[in-house]
Amino acid sequence: MRILFVGDVVGRTGRTAVSDHLPGMVKDWSLDLVIVNGENSAGGFGITESIYQELVDAGADAITLGNHAWNQKEALVFIDRAPRLIRPVNFPRHSPGRGSALIETKNGKRALVINAIGRVFMEPSNDPFSAVEREVEACPLREAADAIVVDFHGEATSEKQGMGFFCDGRVSLVVGTHTHVPTADHQVLPGGTAYISDAGMTGDYDSVIGMQKEEPLQRFLTGIPSGRFEPASGPATLSGVAVETDDATGLAVKIAPVRVGGRLAPAAPAFWLS
Repeated sequence: MRILFVGDVVGRTGRTAVSDHLPGMVKDWSLDLVIVNGENSAGGFGITESIYQELVDAGADAITLGNHAWNQKEALVFIDRAPRLIRPVNFPRHSPGRGSALIETKNGKRALVINAIGRVFMEPSNDPFSAVEREVEACPLREAADAIVVDFHGEATSEKQGMGFFCDGRVSLVVGTHTHVPTADHQVLPGGTAYISDAGMTGDYDSVIGMQKEEPLQRFLTGIPSGRFEPASGPATLSGVAVETDDATGLAVKIAPVRVGGRLAPAAPAFWLS
């Protein structure tokens, strides 16, 4: 199975990058499963129903969230009628929506997509490890799902690496999100799970993690807020990872970074280029 995970989409410029590049990737790379983290897609904070549909129309099979899941209050309502929208599984038990979804892929197979949120340097949440464990045990790889992807939305690379090894051999991909900075540690772990600490953001990198530079710098220099954070509006880089799995096992055989457009050096999976 060919899987593309697209890192946190930030604001309008990030959505434009998805609309411009993702349909061609789906076609040219014969993608089977596309997952997009959309928790910053509405002005940098949260997601709306129209944006959810925009990402689906561009080719997303599932859209994951994170700590900004409810910043747009309409998400509290529309998530229940948005079967491809997945919030962290370890949110409080009465949170609306779902923390995982069994998605039919573009080639008719089944992929379990799980979203979890970290606890280190983050707002308090339930234990992500036990929550992911329950989901994986309820829908095991090879038995009930052809692929399993875990979007682990966290601040600490140590916690993300812990989740990678915790899941190794039981899921296809553990991908870190949230920090908006792509890491260079993409690898297939010893048990066959593809891993990266952070897929990076899909946004304007002439920014402070996707936001216009002036207000973050003001706060760093003085400690005093002077206005709102606003998404940077320059050309965005679509950042993410490409993974190929073994159809017989559901485990990963290849992983590569993806970067298209904007300021960052381009990167593409050589194993899909002919």
